[in-house]
Amino acid sequence: MAVADHSTVSRNKTSEYIFSPASTAYYPLLQSSQQNPRWINSTLSKPLFIITPYAESQIQAAVVCARNHGLQVRARSGGHDYEGLSYLCTTRFVLVDLLNLRSVALDPEKGTAWVQSGATLGELYYSIAKNTARTYGFPAGLCPSVGIGGHFSGGGFGTMLRKYGLAADNVVDARFVNVYGRILDREAMGEDVFWAIRGGGGASFGIILSWKIKLVRVPSLVTVFTIDKRLEEGATGLVLRWQNVAHKLPEDLFIRVIIQDDGGESLASQKTVKTSFNSLFLGRKDELIPIMNKRFPELGLQAKECTEMSWIESVLYFAGYPRGQPLEVLLSRTTLYKTYFKAKSDFVKEPIPETGLQGIWERILEEKLVFMIMDPYGGKMDEISESELPFPHRKGNLYNIQYLVKWEENGFKATKKHVNWIRMLYQYMEPFVSNSPRGAYLNYRDLDLGINRRGRGGGNYSEAQAWGRKYFKGNLERLAMAKAMVDPENFFRNEQSIPVLPTGRKNVI
Repeated sequence: MAVADHSTVSRNKTSEYIFSPASTAYYPLLQSSQQNPRWINSTLSKPLFIITPYAESQIQAAVVCARNHGLQVRARSGGHDYEGLSYLCTTRFVLVDLLNLRSVALDPEKGTAWVQSGATLGELYYSIAKNTARTYGFPAGLCPSVGIGGHFSGGGFGTMLRKYGLAADNVVDARFVNVYGRILDREAMGEDVFWAIRGGGGASFGIILSWKIKLVRVPSLVTVFTIDKRLEEGATGLVLRWQNVAHKLPEDLFIRVIIQDDGGESLASQKTVKTSFNSLFLGRKDELIPIMNKRFPELGLQAKECTEMSWIESVLYFAGYPRGQPLEVLLSRTTLYKTYFKAKSDFVKEPIPETGLQGIWERILEEKLVFMIMDPYGGKMDEISESELPFPHRKGNLYNIQYLVKWEENGFKATKKHVNWIRMLYQYMEPFVSNSPRGAYLNYRDLDLGINRRGRGGGNYSEAQAWGRKYFKGNLERLAMAKAMVDPENFFRNEQSIPVLPTGRKNVI
């Protein structure tokens, strides 16, 4: 078994892992992994203490102590929480930052690994590549600095979702601290709770310590390409065609579309919209070209536009690193491009017509630093039922959309302007996306969908349906029943945490 362990030293002095606002380390720690600067100067409460445990027992003690003193607990793994819920709170709380608990223990013979929640995707991918002769990979997200804990517990998808499904689909065991400070594995927590933490958001149920995952086989060489097309180069027709073919392609082929505003190559260039067809193929380019010629000839892919590389090199490619960068860049816990942003999400079941796309282009041209990222489904995602995990967006979805608007200027006026713009775009999209309910992805957390206002900390099942049905569809009730089993008094809560179902079984675990 190969182990990459960053937490081998057990530090028992509380001064080495518990920090109050009086400590010089407090504010650097608070801001260190806040990947959205929008929340750095938030007026919401700051934690009474930041705890950076080196041992699981220190998390157990933190939970018991906080509960005894009437404090909330927020847990942070990578700090990519879109709405800052992992490190902001409206009441008195302590922050448990898992950055020191990030070991990766690989068993190449069995094709499995135990990874602690404080590890990042980059650290996981790096360890897999270094210790498995590059024969294995894992189907999770594209951004290396995203923390394992939040990503896995919300579902987690990336370039291999059409082949292997979500990250959560490949989790086979987990360990977490419950409200009573006990550590539970899959057998001890039971199948209902194990089901819930793989896509239902782990922060509603406890603090997830580690995950046992099933690695997936990857070929020695994969192929990547990115083809940019602007409106004047036929982008509209290509997006129309992509909507009809991307989800039907062989499961080894993933082609996403990134749509953004584009100012052109010179100051004299007219602003336009650029679409980027960004692809991973789990095979060589001489296999890919015939598939593209037959299934998506309109894109005009040529061999010279394709690059063969190892799977781990493709991880760097999709993360935006230049070719030739050392794998060690994956160990950085800071995102490459840190700006203020607001995001939303949708799922699309029918192709958006040309008139709908024209309306999108018009609205994108009104803003700057905007992105629509469209990830195709089909393949493995069509084979998994809506109720297999809390993540219900499976068969029948052509693709997922993530909307992003970014800005560099600070202040209330700038934030209001850009947030209002993305809300306007989201409203425009309503006729073209899923409905009854309109779907949303938990890992693209969006408080605009509604919050549990009673105490601003969850607990009201009726109110939770406003956002819970969008994230989980018909799985919300089962999630609330699992919540009642493991956290009947609703200790682990946030503005969009799973509520306790009043009729659910309580005090079972």
